[in-house]
Amino acid sequence: MALLPIITAPDPRLKTVSTPVETVDDETRKLVADMFETMYDAPGIGLAAIQVGVQKRLLVVDVVGKNDESRDPQPIALINPEITWVSDEDSVYEEGCLSVPAHYADVVRPAEIKVSYLDEQGDKQELHADGLLATCIQHEIDHLDGILFVDHLSALKRNMILRKLLKQKKMAG
Repeated sequence: MALLPIITAPDPRLKTVSTPVETVDDETRKLVADMFETMYDAPGIGLAAIQVGVQKRLLVVDVVGKNDESRDPQPIALINPEITWVSDEDSVYEEGCLSVPAHYADVVRPAEIKVSYLDEQGDKQELHADGLLATCIQHEIDHLDGILFVDHLSALKRNMILRKLLKQKKMAG
């Protein structure tokens, strides 16, 4: 397993739409393992392949994480995920993103979702998610469609965050 570099905004790759995974093979499973290692190391609760420079419809989530001693990790890899149902009720979570470091904002999303996807063996699965897991999956699927959580904010707030990130990049580079 290997730690992968995480792309940060305003990198234009984060605005691209990812393509479906053609076959779930050993290369796909290695990417999944590397993405989990990268996500846990960051630390984060979700990571889309585009965030590590791979333009494939693949994401990993674990809302428990490895650092919670009281609960076992609950890693889920979703390959070619597709939301098939959303609830009428919304929920608000303060979201952050490994590609938008040190910035957080309240985002409104459907409170519950159903998502169909392929697992690491290539088998079709369906998951009903609510709470933080539903928010996390929607956030990561947004990445696959070239959408960042800041795109859900007002133009003023989004531009303020992106300007700060650009300034940080220039100062670091």
